[in-house]
Amino acid sequence: MDENKQPIGFFDSGVGGTSIWKEVNALLPHENTIYLADSKNAPYGLKSKEEIIALSIKNTEFLLEQNCKLIVVACNTATTNAIDELREKFSVPFIGIEPAIKPAALQSETHKIGILATKGTLNSELFHEKAKTYTDVQIIEQIGHGLVQLIENGDMDSPEMAELLENYLQPMIEQNIDYLVLGCSHYPYLIPQIRKIIPSKITIIDSGEAVAKQTKNILAQQNMLNNSTEPGNNAFYSNSDIEVLRTILNKKEKVFYLDF
Repeated sequence: MDENKQPIGFFDSGVGGTSIWKEVNALLPHENTIYLADSKNAPYGLKSKEEIIALSIKNTEFLLEQNCKLIVVACNTATTNAIDELREKFSVPFIGIEPAIKPAALQSETHKIGILATKGTLNSELFHEKAKTYTDVQIIEQIGHGLVQLIENGDMDSPEMAELLENYLQPMIEQNIDYLVLGCSHYPYLIPQIRKIIPSKITIIDSGEAVAKQTKNILAQQNMLNNSTEPGNNAFYSNSDIEVLRTILNKKEKVFYLDF
């Protein structure tokens, strides 16, 4: 197979990384893609670093078996806990995703930003290294307990979701944040609900667009861009209920159950 036509691989602890996939697909519509939702093991944010590394290696091995030319780790928790090990073990290029603290910190006028993320991301060494470089900004951290599970269950618009978000966001609002960083690839799907709670003056930032641009840059640098003029072929795999994944995606996308 022509290396340029080989697919871009994506993996996440579930359906959330499709928010990243959508950004990459919008920027690179001619690329073939394969997405793996490890929903059976979601959420990664409650697992140990060793468990996250083991799952990330397993996911990567599956994608490499499908001849992926580059892998997007479409999961903040997997990136912050496992990407160094993945890069050391495999020769394929990896694109990671981490909370977009930098643009929020540089643009904040109140010098207070909020970050909503998983326990695994907020407790990671990589996150702490990045966060401590912005000494003039107060970073108000909040673990999004229960949010990923509700999204994975298809309960994004449930009263329980609204109550959790209210409890997590209200303290940040009271502390006068002007930027809210979404530190989990599942959370962009909650933006409509978040917008109902936070004032319009608070800017919401996620990592999707930056990841898409970085993916394009790396493919271009390594001469691996697909030069086809046809729309790419996309395949999605889940080891749990595929209907949740199918609902989040355009109905024409191919979704398969994977006993994985």
